[in-house]
Amino acid sequence: MINIEILEKLNAPEKEQRLANLAEILKTTEFPPVVPQYINNHIHTTYSFSPYSPTAAVYAARMEGLSTAGIIDHDSISGAREFIEAGELAGIPVTVGMECRVSMKGTRLDGLRTNNPDQVGVSYMTIQSVPHGNIEKLNEFFRPYRAARGERNRKMVAAVNELLPSLGLDYDAHVLPLSMAHEEGAVTERHLMYGLAKKLTAECGKGQPVIDTLEKLGLELSEKQKAMLLDTAYPFYEYDLLGILKSAFVPKIFIDADEECPSLAEMVKVCKDVDAYLCYAYLGDVGDSVTGDKKAQKFEDDYLDEVFECLKEEGIRAVTYMPTRNTQAQLTRLRGLCEQYNMFQISGEDINSPRQGFVIRAMEDPQFANLIDATWELIRHEQETK
Repeated sequence: MINIEILEKLNAPEKEQRLANLAEILKTTEFPPVVPQYINNHIHTTYSFSPYSPTAAVYAARMEGLSTAGIIDHDSISGAREFIEAGELAGIPVTVGMECRVSMKGTRLDGLRTNNPDQVGVSYMTIQSVPHGNIEKLNEFFRPYRAARGERNRKMVAAVNELLPSLGLDYDAHVLPLSMAHEEGAVTERHLMYGLAKKLTAECGKGQPVIDTLEKLGLELSEKQKAMLLDTAYPFYEYDLLGILKSAFVPKIFIDADEECPSLAEMVKVCKDVDAYLCYAYLGDVGDSVTGDKKAQKFEDDYLDEVFECLKEEGIRAVTYMPTRNTQAQLTRLRGLCEQYNMFQISGEDINSPRQGFVIRAMEDPQFANLIDATWELIRHEQETK
């Protein structure tokens, strides 16, 4: 994890100041050697939800020895320009993209749960390797979808207040300031839960009182989660709390997304227009969640062959997955289907918590050499078409 003092400088309020601070910090920084196998194409930033600005994310990635880094934010690619500039300053090649939810209405996956813990019939997909000249075009496409998401967010905050009226969670006062919405960043369920986490700790304090409050709400906490909540000295305590709330509390207030989810046909078209890769994000049945915000749950494994048939029919030619998240049996099956259907394979581990490292140790395994090659192909594609 980045030194707290450095992180504060790289998370300064303004982009220009963040980059200026990075340039100053680099004058006295000695980075570790680059490890060629260490790549990560799925790093979230403050433009969706993360403890890291785009500048801080690049610095952290290079400080951990990554050879490349990729930005992925939800419903927004607004942090991409800063990520690119920070990469140039730190001397690390980068790739830019974003993540979105897509309605599967009208496809063979209509009404089925795929990779979305919260809603059936809606799938997460990534848009990878966006040519730099098309960043603003893609961001403009998602502007009305971000606005629609904001309206649903307000309704979910109202649902929070029905369950916890004494806290008085206010969307404009307690949630929006935690986001980069003023610079066309997304506001996600994590922002809602972060705002709630801050209100809970302010009202109840940390440690056992928070545990008691959550259990009174009917949340079943694991021993691991209780241990995290009892670690009151942890500097990012509220990030731990929001992760628990994301998994256990969001289902109590969740409202299905509709208007904020483009159709699959629309996504195929826009990705063709901006010359980027549209990728299905494989999740697979979950046991113990790597990121701590997903409960044990079944996803698309029971009908994975049908998922690939759908991708083929709808014109999608890429799949992204996270080797650390899945079992070897899941990965063997997934990679076999990717080869059978001639799918481009892209990898990355989503980073949105300070407890996570940026390094994907699985990349040290020779079986994943193709994923390293794919990353450099993404970078080449951006550079050739920017």
